Amino acid sequence: MAKQPKASKFLKQLSPRRIAPPAVDAKLSVADMVDQVFSSYNAGRLREICQVLTQKMLTDDCTVGLTLSGALTPAGIGVSCLIPLIRAGFVDWIVSTGANLYHDTHYALDLPLHQSRPDVNDFVLRENSIIRIYDIVFDYQTLLDTDKFYRELITSKSFAKTMSTAEFHYEVGRYLQARDEKLGRSSSSLLAAAFECGVPIYTSSPGDSSIGMNLAAHELAGGKLRIDPLLDVNETASIVYDAKKHGGHSGVLILGGGSPKNFILQTEPQIQEVLGLDESGHDYFLQITDARPDTGGLSGATASEAMTWGKVVPEQLPNSVTCYTDTTIALPLLTSYALARVKPRKLKRLYDRREAMYETIRKEYEKHLKSGEVTGTASRKPSKTSKHPHK
Repeated sequence: MAKQPKASKFLKQLSPRRIAPPAVDAKLSVADMVDQVFSSYNAGRLREICQVLTQKMLTDDCTVGLTLSGALTPAGIGVSCLIPLIRAGFVDWIVSTGANLYHDTHYALDLPLHQSRPDVNDFVLRENSIIRIYDIVFDYQTLLDTDKFYRELITSKSFAKTMSTAEFHYEVGRYLQARDEKLGRSSSSLLAAAFECGVPIYTSSPGDSSIGMNLAAHELAGGKLRIDPLLDVNETASIVYDAKKHGGHSGVLILGGGSPKNFILQTEPQIQEVLGLDESGHDYFLQITDARPDTGGLSGATASEAMTWGKVVPEQLPNSVTCYTDTTIALPLLTSYALARVKPRKLKRLYDRREAMYETIRKEYEKHLKSGEVTGTASRKPSKTSKHPHK
């Protein structure tokens, strides 16, 4: 008993906040529920993500990157959450799977998807030309109509060149936004909203989706459109480099895992390890996932592991939070919380500065090569073709 005062003092220093939630009633807002009721386990981690995002990441000097993986847009996450976050200035750039952008296009084309159940008879669905994504169902014709849209769109002159995926998605968004205006409606797709707000969207595996499949068919037919994934590597690195070189911050919000997760995190090793430029890692690391590190699904991408790669600033680990839950549960709560707690930010419109940021990091790398600090590359000079192809 004599040790109790000392233990009590240490406990208050460790965590002064007691678990004493109010009774939930009909008047309790989502934001207040997260702050007051989400105390422990993954509810506690989601509360921490909400608070780090709103109190630290959504400052004017922080550039926020978001990743999107898993079949989220078919479930309406783009319309319900991502578009409001983009328009509020809470997301500055995105790395997504191509599949999420393909299914996002269904909404832009007003091709309906329907709620169902995961235990429906798939043989019956197949016989009736119905596609299923877990508990989401839609007509097979939706795929054919979306394929037709992309095949026709990419025949226009604006697509007859080499592009990064950001430029490709921007041009698609331009068309979808114009289509919405003609129909007299607000943008119904992530791609169109990103175009409106100047938010660049990258796809880390551009061939791994129905969009990539249709682009490949276009190439077989003699089309001149080429997607250059190496442009994506340098453009995304230039976004992070630009965010921090004047004393600003970089934060990442990772929804799910997969290739987008690694692609947004590799920006820092690209800057530090490969280009040899002075940098220290992302300042904020927030992750919502159901993967596990011990099975390989999350290896290299917990905050502490990412720190060893130079992906996260070591001193910022307390601002790095992982919540192990379903994104379709967490993101609506996070979106509501952010919109309730933070006023909209001025849009950074990074797409408009994309070529300038690319040119900055290219020149910095050229200086580094001339300095002779890279073993075996001191005498090498970047060729003129290393400049951005659309400058």
